[in-house]
Amino acid sequence: MRRGTVQQTHADRVLAFLRQAARPLSAYQILEGLRPDGVAAPVTVYRALDRLRAAGRVHRIESLNAWTPCCDPDHAETPVFAICEVCGAVSEHLDARLARDVADLARRTGFAPARSVIEIRGRCGACRAVEPVA
Repeated sequence: MRRGTVQQTHADRVLAFLRQAARPLSAYQILEGLRPDGVAAPVTVYRALDRLRAAGRVHRIESLNAWTPCCDPDHAETPVFAICEVCGAVSEHLDARLARDVADLARRTGFAPARSVIEIRGRCGACRAVEPVA
């Protein structure tokens, strides 16, 4: 390695690839996109995603079985994902009040959540403007 160069990890490659994507991607889509960079096995992508998730750098969109970069790795709030059923766009939103409501619900019911994923499906503003809801 030349002096002054920094070697990129698989997790770095996965995160960079997700950041340049226009939408959330499945692990296999990530694998196919990173094959030219030397990422050749699904387990490599899954390990990288596990590390990135543990570090708060990515989220799994459960209903899409896909991954997206976190909008703010330092947030403590439960993210809410708005998923457009027309164009496939996914946006992440953070709401401290919603996070408090989820925590309060868990406390009142005695439920101990391991993690929360909140997904809202519908139409984004751009798709609603093109095709108004009847």
